[in-house]
Amino acid sequence: MQPSSTRASAPAPDAPATATATAPDDRLRPGRPAFRRANLALFAAGVATFVLLYSTQGLLPVLSADLDLTPGQASWTASAATLGLALGLLPASALSDRYGRTAVMTASTLAASVLALALPFAPDLTTLVVLRVLQGAALAGLPATAMAYLAEEVHPSALASAMGLYVAGNSIGGMGGRLLSGWTAAALGWRWGLAASAALALLATLVFRLLIPAARHFTPAPVDARALARTVGRHLRNPLLVRLYALGMLFMAVFGAVYNTVGYRLISAPFHLPESIAASIFVVYLVGTGTSAAAGRLSGRLGRRGALYVSVGVTSAGLLLSLADSLLCALLGLVLITAGFFAGHATASSAVGRTATEGRAQASALYLIAYYLGNSLGGTLGADAYHATGWPGAATVGLTAMTLAAAVTLYATHKARTTRRAVADA
Repeated sequence: MQPSSTRASAPAPDAPATATATAPDDRLRPGRPAFRRANLALFAAGVATFVLLYSTQGLLPVLSADLDLTPGQASWTASAATLGLALGLLPASALSDRYGRTAVMTASTLAASVLALALPFAPDLTTLVVLRVLQGAALAGLPATAMAYLAEEVHPSALASAMGLYVAGNSIGGMGGRLLSGWTAAALGWRWGLAASAALALLATLVFRLLIPAARHFTPAPVDARALARTVGRHLRNPLLVRLYALGMLFMAVFGAVYNTVGYRLISAPFHLPESIAASIFVVYLVGTGTSAAAGRLSGRLGRRGALYVSVGVTSAGLLLSLADSLLCALLGLVLITAGFFAGHATASSAVGRTATEGRAQASALYLIAYYLGNSLGGTLGADAYHATGWPGAATVGLTAMTLAAAVTLYATHKARTTRRAVADA
């Protein structure tokens, strides 16, 4: 997320030594110890957050077997966390404006890690889902705040590299959470899988707190609920932003539907893979690192809508390929689905910041809300469809979402052409 406004450099209450209008720019730059500390701290915070957010996705088949749950019921342990995160984003962003970036990020990761310690002792599905909703809401403080901290504290010349490392922490944490819990659960059971994730998150949280430099360029602002509501309302009346939010939701719906069910498919006929091998499938998540970077170059060549068409096409091709009862086709299909998803998400999310001329933090928060709601909705619908008809059902949920994404993009293309004709005829 981007900061809600461009702030003047002013001393925070707990940081007396700051830049003034005439003093040299003291924001963090490469080569300075504080810059390295900030990068490593945010990397660790990203790992902690996304280890916890996706900790149950890698062990859904084990949960189903141990608690006698359908895939749809077990998937609620994953969907509940992203739902709680979506609901907590706007309040967390407002609290960070009032109480400070580092305070909110610390409270967020610590509270979520403490809740993680309770998860292995959950006696039933209901308790587990309630704890996951609370954990997701607690986790909202990091994605709602981290990029604002970097934008305020890091010199613009180094901002791209700093944000890149933060996003890498998110990616590694997301993959690591799935792999760690899945591998541990396959050997020792799901409760130990969740305990392992909690231990890693607590360690990463400790590293974050020890390394994060104090904010020197943060100016507290009062929480103004009415102003926040007006800004949100303006964003929701912007047709382009609404289309971008819809695209983020639809791409993430595919991701949730596929990754909530692929473990079940791989341990079932015709593949019958061991649970530890099935859990390893989340290594494919690394494909997103390359395609996210490539999405920028693709948009430069084809334009935003061109990149979206390619993303929809690649994702849809992966879904169709995955329908074959061939392990090679299933794996290649998953690679294409993952590549298409990350390219589409990178294209839509980057366009939000360029489209919003004011209240960029709130515009980005609304995108993330739609994005994580898409994960919850797609994950639940995909799991229910898988339970009813097998993998074709989950793939159909994904293909339906991609059909809607294509329709949104086609409508945008039509609107752009109509506007160009009207300008030419004027």
